Amino acid sequence: MCTVCGCGGTAEDQRHSHDHDHRHGHGHGHDQRHGHGHDHGQTHVHHFGSGPAGAHAPGLSQGRMIQIEQDILARNDEYAEANRDFLAARGILCLNLVSSPGSGKTTLLVRTLEDLAGEMDFGVIEGDQQTSNDADRIRATGAPAVQINTGKGCHLDGHMVGHAIDDLDPAPGSVLLIENVGNLVCPAAFDLGEAAKVVILSVTEGEDKPLKYPDMFHAASVMILSKTDLLPYLDFDVELCLEYARRINPGIRMLQVSAKTPDGPAAWYDWLREMRSSTAIRAAGAAAG
Repeated sequence: MCTVCGCGGTAEDQRHSHDHDHRHGHGHGHDQRHGHGHDHGQTHVHHFGSGPAGAHAPGLSQGRMIQIEQDILARNDEYAEANRDFLAARGILCLNLVSSPGSGKTTLLVRTLEDLAGEMDFGVIEGDQQTSNDADRIRATGAPAVQINTGKGCHLDGHMVGHAIDDLDPAPGSVLLIENVGNLVCPAAFDLGEAAKVVILSVTEGEDKPLKYPDMFHAASVMILSKTDLLPYLDFDVELCLEYARRINPGIRMLQVSAKTPDGPAAWYDWLREMRSSTAIRAAGAAAG
């Protein structure tokens, strides 16, 4: 995960890794270092996630990776809690939308903003490595949007989102939708202060994605199965996908959605209304207490 590979690390951590590599250089060739005395006709799996850290980074021990991860996530959680407190005090529902690139997140967001414009107030935070293309699409609907460009970073974090919330200044009682960077790995580990993570999986990606990216599906409350209008043309087993997701997260809820058909997003809209109502009830209770 990125908390140990470098993109989420501090300059000190990166210097440590660089120095370590040079202090412990090797004087042998590549063939000698990685030599194998077996039949290459066999099938082999090189599993670099089997250690205590669940990851591998050249030049870092498993213990050092665990310490770096704990330090980074602890700092992030402080920012996320500050975001959560701010949003809760204003009765704002915040959802963190996560997926691989091309799942249809932005298309679904645009459709949502257009269809529910008279029913809910929305604000959107867009995360991408570069460009403001998606934020421009969001603003074209009339909804306010703030773009976060992460550069080489592969996810949003609580500190970035806090600044974006300050700029966006979402209205009390509104819905804040965060479209995270397209990535099914790193965003799973980072709390942004959201009420729930919503993982979007398109039917063009294959039903085994929950097994391949278990951390993300374990962290999500809801799985949106998108582009369902394409199901008649694909070899995609919906029930098997749900079974795989529930192996990872028995409580996950699946919503089948198409942003291209008249009633396609209905299940998503119903769930969004439920979540907004629950947020309003909690905010009213907190104010009364």
